[in-house]
Amino acid sequence: MATIKRLCVYCGSSSQVSEAYRRAATDLGTTLARTGIELVYGGGKVGLMALCADAVLAGGGQVTGIIPGHLHEREVGHKDLTRLMVVGSMHERKQLMAEMSDAFVVLPGGFGTLDEAFEIITWRILSLHDKPVIIVDVAGYWAQLGSLMEHIIAEGFASPATRRHYQIVPSLDGLFEALATAPEPAIPTRSKLA
Repeated sequence: MATIKRLCVYCGSSSQVSEAYRRAATDLGTTLARTGIELVYGGGKVGLMALCADAVLAGGGQVTGIIPGHLHEREVGHKDLTRLMVVGSMHERKQLMAEMSDAFVVLPGGFGTLDEAFEIITWRILSLHDKPVIIVDVAGYWAQLGSLMEHIIAEGFASPATRRHYQIVPSLDGLFEALATAPEPAIPTRSKLA
């Protein structure tokens, strides 16, 4: 985990969710602060995103939020972050998050979280980066997603080798074990995504 300096976290913007998901977001933020890993995320002050960011800040850690201008007002961009970057579009947001981060974590979330997760996995499949992508199946939230991904492979829409481009782990402990054993990325992200 020594090579992970910045961790991108994709997660939900809803607060009307199970306590297990809320606790996972807070616990992740607390652990990031304790281990000195900077959080990179979507910049909102709502839902699991805010819980994770607030926990990092409460622990004295660093947080970079990246939010498009049109969502800055709507999502109430988090003004207390170490750094809040307001960008022109969703595409620019996702590209900057990818460029700035050493690895990607997917916590429970909705359609936006799925969009981000599938895009960053697809970019890895296309050799646009080779940074770790880890889905944390908190309380079985992503179990059906894992089944869908296996179905996609079984039906021939992706090769079995696709599995090496992401990991699904059952808990935050599994996440940190996966990060600790992840190989050093060899593909420079900025040159491929710019």
